[in-house]
Amino acid sequence: MHSKTSNKQLTDLAASFGTPLYVYNANKITAQYQQLLTAFEPANTRFFFACKALTNINILKHVRTLGCNIDCSSINEALLAIRAGFEPKNILYTSNGIAFDEIETAVELGININIDSLSNLKKFGEKYGHSYPVGLRIRPNIMAGGNLKISTGHEKSKFGIPLEQLDELLAIIQQYNIYIAGLHIHTGSEIKDVDVFMKVADIFFDLVPHFPEIKFLDLGGGFKVPYKEHEIGTDIALLGTKVKEAVEKLTHTYHKNFQVWFEPGKFLVSECGSFITQVNVLKNNAAATFAGINSGFNHLIRPMFYEAYHRIRNISNPDGPVKEYAVTGNICETDTFAWNRPLNEVREGDLLVFDNAGAYGFEMGSNYNSRFLPAQVMLKDGEAFLIRKRDVFDDLLRNQIELV
Repeated sequence: MHSKTSNKQLTDLAASFGTPLYVYNANKITAQYQQLLTAFEPANTRFFFACKALTNINILKHVRTLGCNIDCSSINEALLAIRAGFEPKNILYTSNGIAFDEIETAVELGININIDSLSNLKKFGEKYGHSYPVGLRIRPNIMAGGNLKISTGHEKSKFGIPLEQLDELLAIIQQYNIYIAGLHIHTGSEIKDVDVFMKVADIFFDLVPHFPEIKFLDLGGGFKVPYKEHEIGTDIALLGTKVKEAVEKLTHTYHKNFQVWFEPGKFLVSECGSFITQVNVLKNNAAATFAGINSGFNHLIRPMFYEAYHRIRNISNPDGPVKEYAVTGNICETDTFAWNRPLNEVREGDLLVFDNAGAYGFEMGSNYNSRFLPAQVMLKDGEAFLIRKRDVFDDLLRNQIELV
């Protein structure tokens, strides 16, 4: 099982399917999931793929075949999960500022639910009382994550029920006799420090006595993925050991078994993805040499949105002399993927590949500037499958009503 996609494979796929093109190596997803299973094997742990990272139905089906569960951020993602064959008991819906009718639909589907506001919790209690188990998303007032835009646990975050509202929370639970089955805290993305997760475990330790019926403790996701060369991600093996210790402490203290849940998204799919682009033009001026490619932030917004780094490789000239380039897109705004980036000499027509493009790449794409969304291809055991066609002109007019 080869989980690394070779330059030859990428070149062949570009020739077969055109560019820009998203390629996902399913074997890499499998390897990442196996790494989690190995690291957490001693602990009673469940993993839910945070599918907002990549929702193509074929990726979801592959994740299901691995035995992984699925975490959803909208009711439509939950419906996609069911379409992909996930059983309701293996689907988690963590709500965020949603209309209550989405929670009602989630109950009808029979899936796991985390509620993140006192308002919706009260509505839930009024309608369901003790009849349906539910989890609570708590805001821990912990600053974590690689960028403020992906940090979700700090004191100014919109996510979760603030810890300081615990008394009000407990009063609502008591008033409606709500069945609280679990507690959930997600502090952000790109978390390298294992101790952040342990801080969450400590908060759970203090909260557990207030919720006698809880069965699971959900530590969210946000494992750090290496984007740069020589960068180090979250030490998954160490995290597995620490979680095992924390669970043993909880069990010993409260004489009760707890299941730990995690919601990895980027960790499972980031490294499986390659985004292949082609160089349209080279422009030289006093400031930089621009390599203008046939894509833009309409296809990969992370560098512009999060200041995210993606390794870029020239697979058409991998042995050429190294020079510095500004890699830019074709959108009518500043869509710079990289400044002063060392690359093997770039020529017009060369293929530039963005690594770690599996998470939040295509998923955050748009038709801005009336440009087509790219095709998606899945590689599995060396065989390529087209899993989404490239847009055509009619796709730009779909759902528009053209007045005569």
